[in-house]
Amino acid sequence: MPTLLAVSGGVDSMVLAELFRRAGSPFALAHCNFGLRGDESDADERFVRQWAENAGVPCHVHLFDTQAEADKRRISIQMAARDLRYAWFKELLDGFGYPYLALAHHADDSIETVLLNLVRGTGLPGMIGIAPVRNRLIRPLLYSSKHEILNFARHQNIPWREDSSNATDHYRRNVLRHRVVPVLQELNPSLEATFLQTSERLRAASSVLDVYLATWRSQAVRQEGDTHFVSIDMLRRTREPVYLLHTVLEPFGYSYAQVQNIVATLDATSGKQFHSHSHSVVKDRTELIISPQISTPDVRYLQIAKGTSRIHVSEKGVLLLTHHTYFPTFVPTPDKHIAYFDEALLCFPLVVRPWQIGDWFCPFGMSGKRKKVSDLLVEHKIPVSHKPNCLVLLNGDQQILWVIGLRADDRFRLGPHSIKFLQVEYLINA
Repeated sequence: MPTLLAVSGGVDSMVLAELFRRAGSPFALAHCNFGLRGDESDADERFVRQWAENAGVPCHVHLFDTQAEADKRRISIQMAARDLRYAWFKELLDGFGYPYLALAHHADDSIETVLLNLVRGTGLPGMIGIAPVRNRLIRPLLYSSKHEILNFARHQNIPWREDSSNATDHYRRNVLRHRVVPVLQELNPSLEATFLQTSERLRAASSVLDVYLATWRSQAVRQEGDTHFVSIDMLRRTREPVYLLHTVLEPFGYSYAQVQNIVATLDATSGKQFHSHSHSVVKDRTELIISPQISTPDVRYLQIAKGTSRIHVSEKGVLLLTHHTYFPTFVPTPDKHIAYFDEALLCFPLVVRPWQIGDWFCPFGMSGKRKKVSDLLVEHKIPVSHKPNCLVLLNGDQQILWVIGLRADDRFRLGPHSIKFLQVEYLINA
């Protein structure tokens, strides 16, 4: 059966297609028109169609409304485009019986991916880079550098299309490509080869670690239906309890910072709870109990990705988020429906959820003193019937930033060293 090639029309994918053609290996093309660059996108599509016709190979083309998808799901354009193309690729693989999808990622792409992961925060898997083979995805060019691909295309007179967006620094990957990687290449002219060797060593280390983790989980974690139980004694006896527990909790949506907080309470009294978007962790006397959250129509748990500007948090409530540069002359508006947070202290995604028994924060103006949210609601004379509708805005590490519409947390306030800040406004009946 032919291999399906993802071809954009750029130099990487056109070299990949030409190599398949010269090797005489059967293949077909799949081209995504994301509709983001107007006539330029359409010209890319025509170019790929013409190349496929000249080569006598099948060509699948799909026009996506990428902007509409990003708006609907409140995600970035890049994330929307990625999800759309991989969903379509899967449809082609399943529908036409193609055994593999070949992608034109190269060594430079893998380096950029690792650097992006480092910027966001990552563990060992994020340091390994792009996998050459993953299920039905293959990347034949992964051991070639961008420089080698360009040289080959020029010397062999292989045509390609230039994507104008690649020349800008609008995307973080482009910033790394244009500003950071060239500096690293100056420091080490053999950067790509060195990286590939390091990647292989990390991949091997990860494989060995996986064996240890599987053994530890078999002893420390048990499962009954949808509920998992983690031995607190086994966690206490290990050298790296945070890392080990994070490997258990990460699939349930828990961040590393959350797991640090959980481990810090292992010697505390029972009953402490920690929540992700889908699960709850309850500290019992001898075990941590992980179970799915029971959702009801009245419970809202929303994640707010970085870059989100507007999100509905209830039928009548909307949060508006705007980013600003801080100046010492800035005077916050004295409005309980507007809160201001130092961006350097924020960890995305933020979370909106109903307040819970046991919630506490450090109200603005109280010099870091803690207060239970339940006490704040009493002070503000919130009726019992309205209390279930009270929401809190959480930082990515689960600390409360704001009891929405009532009081912000003092720990995240603007100060003389602030550089940028996030303004969050709560609108009702918007």
